[in-house]
Amino acid sequence: MKKKNERGSGSPRPSEAKGARGRRAAIPRPKDPSRALAQIIAQAAYDTKATDLAVLDLTKLSAFADYFVIASGSSDRQVQAISDRIQETLKKAGVRPLGVEGYQRGHWILIDCAGVIAHIFYEEARAFYGLDKLWGDAPKVKFALK
Repeated sequence: MKKKNERGSGSPRPSEAKGARGRRAAIPRPKDPSRALAQIIAQAAYDTKATDLAVLDLTKLSAFADYFVIASGSSDRQVQAISDRIQETLKKAGVRPLGVEGYQRGHWILIDCAGVIAHIFYEEARAFYGLDKLWGDAPKVKFALK
């Protein structure tokens, strides 16, 4: 007599599902998870009316991050709103940032997600620090944002 699994039914658990050849079915994963995360962050910033949105590919230039997502807001409140939206979107995606800096002032908020770092600037602060120029050798990534 066959034993039933712990759930009491004869069907296998989802984690035990087999593919066509009897092997476990592979969960599709993005080719470049950091790029996928950068797109999620860029879309969240875009949805919150961020201006001058740029995604820089640092994969060949940096050991500490693969992508920078840089966005601007026209006030400290908007900068904070962009940050809030990014963090909410990350939470829904199951991603927990390693750290968030600068939120209280709202002039330059940094959200560190390991491979991707989001920089949300008050417009004047972005011009002052010139992060885009500092990383000018990095190619810009284009995403189809909705």
